[in-house]
Amino acid sequence: MLEWRRRREPSALMRTSSPLIAIALTMALGVVVFGAMGYDGLRAVESIFIMPFAEPQRWADIGVKAAPLVMIAIGLAIGFRANVWNIGAEGQYVMGAIAGTGVALATYGMSGWWILPAMALAGILGGMAWAAIPALLRVRLQVSEILTSLMLTYVAVQLLYFLVRGPWKDPDGFNFPQTRMFTADQTLPVMMEGTLVHLGIPLALVIAVIAWLLMEKTTAGYAVKVVGLAPAAARHGGFSAARTTWATMLLSGALAGLAGIFEASGPFGQLTPQFPVGYGFTAIIVAFLGRLDPLGIVFGGVVLAATYVGGEIAQSTIRLPQAATGMFQALLLFMLLATDVLVRWRLVWKRRAAP
Repeated sequence: MLEWRRRREPSALMRTSSPLIAIALTMALGVVVFGAMGYDGLRAVESIFIMPFAEPQRWADIGVKAAPLVMIAIGLAIGFRANVWNIGAEGQYVMGAIAGTGVALATYGMSGWWILPAMALAGILGGMAWAAIPALLRVRLQVSEILTSLMLTYVAVQLLYFLVRGPWKDPDGFNFPQTRMFTADQTLPVMMEGTLVHLGIPLALVIAVIAWLLMEKTTAGYAVKVVGLAPAAARHGGFSAARTTWATMLLSGALAGLAGIFEASGPFGQLTPQFPVGYGFTAIIVAFLGRLDPLGIVFGGVVLAATYVGGEIAQSTIRLPQAATGMFQALLLFMLLATDVLVRWRLVWKRRAAP
């Protein structure tokens, strides 16, 4: 009979390479799945995983989609290391966009360099405020932050729908449910003329480097790791689990909120009902694909961003449904979890004892 046994010491090489193995397995399984659905499986995988990197004109699109994924995933990864499971980053992303847009609408018609920083600060505070609710419930009442953060996502989305269809609807928008378009002083500067590459992309890279330094070179980062790996040792060492919960939840909410207002003031240029695009959920996959390491998350963000761009290519070339992108992302998460299990455990054949 087969039996699972924990490996004495997981291979460092396998742990490092398991994300690449998971990507390869996802591509192989994608060929089979889409072939069984009646599509050209090889072409589907090529469109989603290869074409975005093979066509230089698509690289800017990858960067634009990777930036919010990287920002959100870094905040989530720091929390996950402390065993704080914020699953509601999508709601914090939306609330950051709402708070920043509130500043944009309040300053409509004004001009000045200070408007965009004020919007970014409001976005950060909006995300933090939304993350503070599950943090408070966990610290004070021991309520699972998984459920509360997730449920608050739907509250944030419904608030967005109410605002763009009601008090924030553009009076000159022909009754479409959307806010006014942001002005030049309310829009992220474009880094490359003729593209959507905006200031948020280099800032995402800067945030990744700062987060890596925080986690690897500071006492705060060490405290996060100890609280996650050995709560009893953390208490003995004077590290507070409650303070760590507050810090990691607020940080992840801040980064999600910043990603939200950057997305609103960048590619969207306004708020619409289509604004919640699932980045908060996809960022969970990015965090694990990057091994919860801020620099690895940059790699994970690029890979997942490519699936968004590749999904759009596949829709226009081989008529794949829009849900194909989500399916590939789900397959990738499944394969990543499966390879992680095999890194730590092995299947052995155990003979039955003689009667």
